[in-house]
Amino acid sequence: MARTGRRRGSPDTREAIVSAARAVFAEHGYDGAAIRAIAARAGVDPALVHHYFGTKEKLFLAVVAAPFDPGEVLPRITGPGTDGFGERLIRALLAVWEDPVRGPAALALLRSALRHDWSARMLREFLTNRVLRRGMQLLEIDPAEAPLRASLVASQIVGLVGIRYALRIEPLASLPVEVVVANVGPTIQRYVTGPLVGRDAVAIAEHLR
Repeated sequence: MARTGRRRGSPDTREAIVSAARAVFAEHGYDGAAIRAIAARAGVDPALVHHYFGTKEKLFLAVVAAPFDPGEVLPRITGPGTDGFGERLIRALLAVWEDPVRGPAALALLRSALRHDWSARMLREFLTNRVLRRGMQLLEIDPAEAPLRASLVASQIVGLVGIRYALRIEPLASLPVEVVVANVGPTIQRYVTGPLVGRDAVAIAEHLR
């Protein structure tokens, strides 16, 4: 029997959970958001959150309307190791953006992030924490270097998709996927495995003076 004051499962329950999660993720970020806090805000038992979404990550992906599940994609990209990772990552991302269903959804997410603070924060959480940070962990990159390497990779990814799919600047917008992979992949690879100017922002700032 459901607890007094708690909403039972209903057609509106899923949306209530998503709405509550949207607020909690915005306030606390992914790591700071707890299923119990989301359930309390939605007025449901935590078991219902698990019933509808399974895990916090699945709920987060639903909230941000993520075009792919990192838990499914990343192991395939990182599994072979660091060699060739850059090309595998770009090829996998372009497969999403070139897809007739997932591509428009991904573009809508990017455009929303450029217009709204909440969307920007959610996209940042998704890209940096759920995709790149996990990728660095799977590749066993030095934790002291991983944040800088991940942010450099993010800069390349956002720039690429913005130029190719949002602004559609030629000739990049019309290049075959494998040509893009061959040209951008090595840059991603250098960001992941190449030498860094410094391990922290202070060292980098000193170098640039």
